[in-house]
Amino acid sequence: MAGNREYKSDVFCMLMEEPGYALEVYNALNHSDYRNPGLVEVCNLERGISLSVRNDAAFILDMNLSIYEHESTVCPNMPLRALIYVTNILEQWVKKQNLYGRKLVKIPTPRFAVFYNGVEEQPEQYQLKLSDAYANPMEGPELELTCMVYNINSGKNRELLSECPVLDQYVTFVGYVREYLGKYPEKDLRKAIDKAIDCCIQEGVLREFLMRRREEVTKVTQLDYTFDRRLELEREDAREEALAEERVNTERERKAKEEERLAKEKERLAKERERLAKERERQRAELAEIEVQKLRAELEQYKRRFPET
Repeated sequence: MAGNREYKSDVFCMLMEEPGYALEVYNALNHSDYRNPGLVEVCNLERGISLSVRNDAAFILDMNLSIYEHESTVCPNMPLRALIYVTNILEQWVKKQNLYGRKLVKIPTPRFAVFYNGVEEQPEQYQLKLSDAYANPMEGPELELTCMVYNINSGKNRELLSECPVLDQYVTFVGYVREYLGKYPEKDLRKAIDKAIDCCIQEGVLREFLMRRREEVTKVTQLDYTFDRRLELEREDAREEALAEERVNTERERKAKEEERLAKEKERLAKERERLAKERERQRAELAEIEVQKLRAELEQYKRRFPET
């Protein structure tokens, strides 16, 4: 099921493209004992998610479709991505089949696994479900897809790694790459990767694979690092933008609250001025009434003193 490659595979995908290595991982995950790499039919996606680096691998063995993916960051969208992958593969699989006929079209049984080796602490194993992404959750969803995530960092899933040398050695390779990337400046990326590969070859880690495909491994590791670095910078930019927006929103909220406080204070002062004005008017009216009463009293006294004749 070969297709046109639009992407550069990462090293994990390169390993899984080789039937012998793919068979080794399959046996370790499924506790099987297949011996003939010729039984492995590697699947290449003709189209899919547009990324510079491909980190997925798929193959069919004994009518079982295995879709493996390697991740260095935590990604809850793996089931959705797996759905896109499996749909693409099955679309190729049934091209010559009559889907409208009376005969049931058999398809390979899909199984999904994610191998995580990022720096963020994660459980040894856990499941991701497609239904977790549903906007309207439901019991017993009509479409479900489950991915098992295996943490293959040092000290995790030891039994799995002990039964699967290629995975164990891949973890060692990634460890050396990280180590030397930390020792060399970014401009010496090629030198850091070369040093990591040299160490692996000297220690027998993926030795035959690295010697045979060294130049390709170097290039895809550079591309993979550049891609991850770009994502990291984009995330940093996004965080900075979010913080800046938060600061702006906070300042807006502060100003809005201050304006609201000032408006309430202005309203209070206006009401107070109105109350004082009414009070002064009342007092003036009272004083005027007192003056009127005083004048009336004086007039009465005058009339009593000088009665009309």
